[in-house]
Amino acid sequence: MIIDSHQHFWKYDPVRDSWINGAMKIIQRDFLPSDLKPILTENNVDGCIAVQADQSETETTFLLNLATHNNFIKGVVGWVDLCDNNVKKRLEHFAQNKLFKGVRHILQAEKEDFILDQAFMDGIGELAALNLTYDLLVFPNQLKNSTQLVSKFSNQKFVVDHIAKPPIKSGEINDWKAAITALAKNPNVYCKLSGLSTEANWSSWKTSDFTPYIDVVFEAFGTDRIMFGSDWPVCLLAGSYSKNKDIITSYIQQLSPTEQAQIMGLNAMDFYNLNA
Repeated sequence: MIIDSHQHFWKYDPVRDSWINGAMKIIQRDFLPSDLKPILTENNVDGCIAVQADQSETETTFLLNLATHNNFIKGVVGWVDLCDNNVKKRLEHFAQNKLFKGVRHILQAEKEDFILDQAFMDGIGELAALNLTYDLLVFPNQLKNSTQLVSKFSNQKFVVDHIAKPPIKSGEINDWKAAITALAKNPNVYCKLSGLSTEANWSSWKTSDFTPYIDVVFEAFGTDRIMFGSDWPVCLLAGSYSKNKDIITSYIQQLSPTEQAQIMGLNAMDFYNLNA
């Protein structure tokens, strides 16, 4: 199966979704399963993982409801307040739904030291017992603390979203390369090849812009800890779904059919414990 490991749904709210600024008018609208399904069919993608975009349990419930009624949504990465004293009960509540696969907090909006906050780490410590994953949404400057975090929880599965958003537009690579390579030494960490085009020049990027960064990811993680993700609909800021998917598929043409199948679906199925 081909699985898109990272996409979003929302009913657009200009107050809640204020991060979608004036330069992003193309995504200032609703994006729902009825919008995505024909795109997945056109691109021969069998299913997807819906990832939270808003930090609320309302969001988690919204995504689980969509997944329950649309069988191409194979799992949900929701939001639960990991710093809350009641976190264990909230996680248990959502984990009753088998489509609830993991949790994400928008760490890129937090200060660097938040990742090592004791309350946050206590919340992370509750995930493995429920077989839940954690999506790391961080900037390059947060990778050092992320490495400390994942090393403290060797039985917890983590995945880096959007290859940790390196500065592709400027072409800088060295600091990010060193930091993500160090993180990848922890075998419990995977990486999503997603969100690449939106870190480049939205209107003039070319596929070769991404090659040095994808090279680093493959060298660091190997083919068994990398997964394809579209970041739809955010990816529409910098091109169509198919154009963004082509960044990945064109790169992995050099790999064996087995390795290609791992990256385009099998690794995501393993990581998120998906049923075929």
